[in-house]
Amino acid sequence: MTNAKKIALMSTLVLLLAVTAIFNFVLAGTRSTTTAGGESKPANYFTSYRSERTTTRNEEFVQLDGVLAVADIESEEYKEAAAMKQKMVGIMEDELVIETMIKSLGFSDAVVSIGYESNNVNVFINSSELTYDSALSIYKMLKNETGITSGNIIIMPVYAES
Repeated sequence: MTNAKKIALMSTLVLLLAVTAIFNFVLAGTRSTTTAGGESKPANYFTSYRSERTTTRNEEFVQLDGVLAVADIESEEYKEAAAMKQKMVGIMEDELVIETMIKSLGFSDAVVSIGYESNNVNVFINSSELTYDSALSIYKMLKNETGITSGNIIIMPVYAES
């Protein structure tokens, strides 16, 4: 691939990233749901969090795909980008499984965020309060599922009307 093609490809990817960021900004300001009475209310915390997380990850995947498209398959840069992409996909799968498991404990909604470079897990649960037994159930499930130590797990109740 010539340098001109590489520059054109990278410029296109940067332009796509900028357009995505603009759409994210515009849509974040207009996101709302309509109630039965025709009133408009903002989307709840969990919906907004998932949307922002998806947008951010899509932007990261676009950047990694750009590196993968330009770099030589045998290069260290290609191998690092492929490993990062694979790790991100694994994290996304773990988050989805854990969110589903938490909902199976009786919570109406939950979001999980697993750190990429750290072993931190943040769990936000749709509940006005969190009892000791509920927190312990979630903690045990997280420890069994991820193997992460207790000092790296944060469980927070966030009440959001559904």
